[in-house]
Amino acid sequence: LNEILILAGYDVVLVDDPVLIVKIVDETNPDIILLDIRMPVKNGYEVANEIKSLARNCNIPIIGMTGYYRDKDLLLMNICGIQKCLRKPLYPLDIIYQIETVIK
Repeated sequence: LNEILILAGYDVVLVDDPVLIVKIVDETNPDIILLDIRMPVKNGYEVANEIKSLARNCNIPIIGMTGYYRDKDLLLMNICGIQKCLRKPLYPLDIIYQIETVIK
């Protein structure tokens, strides 16, 4: 995913620790966040909720990514501020399209 985004011309900040995500988002103020839903320690719903609870970060679009999507997850994503969900396996053109759709 990192390589796909770099090849598409995006600047990427990669964070692999869900505990540090909110701090790094606050420091870097990204245009968009791609967030895995299933992570150790904190899941993507918790992280999205924490990001959106900070006034400075509340307007940053979040796209969730998961291989375990269920229809009932859509409501939880909306409550936590996740605008879209990409289902794994991820396809490069779909990722870029969804990012561009959310950013515009």
